[in-house]
Amino acid sequence: MKKAVSAIKGTKDILPQEIRLWQRLEGECKHVFELYGYREIRTPVFEATELFEKGTGITSDVVIKEMYTFTDKGGRSLTLRPEYTPSVVRAIIENRLYLQPEPLRFYFIGPMFRYDKPQKGRFRQFHQVDIEVFDEKEPAVDAEIVEMADFLLKRLGVKDIKILVNSVGCRKCRPSYLKVLREKASGAKDVLCPDCLRKLESNPLRIFDCKIEACREAARSFPKITDFLCAECGEHFSRFCGYLDAFGLTYTIEPKLVRGLDYYTKTTFEIVSRRLGAQDAVLGGGRYDDMMKEFGGPDICGIGFAMGVERIISLLSAVEEPRKMLFAAFLGQAALSKGMELVRELRRQGIECLLEYKERSLKNQLSRANKLGAAWVLIIGENEIKKGVYGIKRMSDGVQMEGDLKGILAFIGQPL
Repeated sequence: MKKAVSAIKGTKDILPQEIRLWQRLEGECKHVFELYGYREIRTPVFEATELFEKGTGITSDVVIKEMYTFTDKGGRSLTLRPEYTPSVVRAIIENRLYLQPEPLRFYFIGPMFRYDKPQKGRFRQFHQVDIEVFDEKEPAVDAEIVEMADFLLKRLGVKDIKILVNSVGCRKCRPSYLKVLREKASGAKDVLCPDCLRKLESNPLRIFDCKIEACREAARSFPKITDFLCAECGEHFSRFCGYLDAFGLTYTIEPKLVRGLDYYTKTTFEIVSRRLGAQDAVLGGGRYDDMMKEFGGPDICGIGFAMGVERIISLLSAVEEPRKMLFAAFLGQAALSKGMELVRELRRQGIECLLEYKERSLKNQLSRANKLGAAWVLIIGENEIKKGVYGIKRMSDGVQMEGDLKGILAFIGQPL
């Protein structure tokens, strides 16, 4: 026997037993985001490689180590999207969405791809929920986005969360901080890992992302970026925190929160959960005021966040909702034909029906309905066809009745 083909390492099948949690999460996301004026956008799963190199940052770990890049038959370098923001920026510019009267508020739910070590809650094909807002520069928007994320997580039932916020400055004030940071970090070269030594030259902010304890310990003595903010960034951050207070949110200012991508300016934030262990980020994001202009579009600011679906799913309780399905049991070919007619009409009334076309005894069909968790069993035999009324049994308490289609619908409409 030939060996069966297996799923690629770092990917995962999402089976029917799990999918209700996914559907619940996706439904809650769409509901909440649209309450805040967001609209769904979908972009291609692969883009020109330069889009992510330019948008995500040539010094980021995503670009250096994690992108799935390939050359197509036309000789073009393409990349499976490792994150979503550059694709949205490209779509806005290409479709000139900034000229339309609608707010530039978007959300997306779908797969991303990064070559990373698979571990709990992290896959090579993983799924993200993203929101993006453009052309809204007020720090109140930053605060509303954090409040919306907090609201969403509470609706989902995610517990033990903590909000972390910071400012990473802008192109005016960050260079002076980077100079001091690089000098301080250079004094700790003997304890930094090889990856952090590389980051020391390319982008020392990335050292704060390292998970190695020796590097984290060294970083605790490094200067805080919040001590180097220019007047504009300082005011923006102060007002941002003030609006979080106005929303009644509890948060912690974390000066080492720089996020893992190069494009952030001013506000950065994360929501973490201690239930996730070392990789504790539930969602995170921040402001990227320069990206649209750098991509050749208008000079408008942006802000957003990304939320890992697999991580959220791991924090949610299983959905124990009864399946409101009707199982149609038939005895004989004439009953099968009538059953096909009846379930067609019931489905038109919005009732989930399952009619299996295998010939079985009534006892076996009732047993099958019970295993499937059916709420009702519709019984169709020769006598039922002659009388024009059909038996229906409620599985939760065994109550049975006979009736025509109208009577069956009335019976199904009763509380389970």
